Amino acid sequence: MDNELLLATITFQIAMCFSPGPNNVLCAAHGSQHGLKGTIPLIMGMAVGWSALGLFIAAATVFIEENQNLFQLLTYIGAAYIAYLSFKVATSSPIDSKHQQADRLGFRTGMILQVVNGKAWIHFLVLLTAFGGLFGTGFASKALLILLNLSFGLPAVITWAAFGTLLRKIFSTEQSAKNLNMAMGVALFAVAIWIVIPH
Repeated sequence: MDNELLLATITFQIAMCFSPGPNNVLCAAHGSQHGLKGTIPLIMGMAVGWSALGLFIAAATVFIEENQNLFQLLTYIGAAYIAYLSFKVATSSPIDSKHQQADRLGFRTGMILQVVNGKAWIHFLVLLTAFGGLFGTGFASKALLILLNLSFGLPAVITWAAFGTLLRKIFSTEQSAKNLNMAMGVALFAVAIWIVIPH
């Protein structure tokens, strides 16, 4: 296994999974209102929908790998998006009350959210095109990469749900928000640069 590729993959997964996005923001808001136990059904739906989306995109990337021009194009598009996202994360505003949901949400909502979760689509496109060779070639290797990805994604949404109220308070102070968002933004930008450098 390529240790450099493994390090870049883990950096990408941690930064993408733990940075603010539809899943994390929703879990933080929902957790602050209904607690971790009340948010578990939503989290489980997210995990199933997230993984199903990853497997769907993994099947598509087998075709992409056989069409190298398309593969290269998606890699550069993904890198550009990650660079853009790094800026958005680094300059994003603290979580506020406008993100809150009044009603308790469940498994179905968590699953359906992934279909319209633009961050999830780009996440898997970049993961599976730029880092898809970590465990080898073929669908089974990509499925293993998705399982590794879930090992970061699930703790991320659980963390945001469990500490929703605390995170909202932390992000409400300008300096704390700046430090956390800047760190995530720099990590994402470093991965974007790594993607486009020839190896």
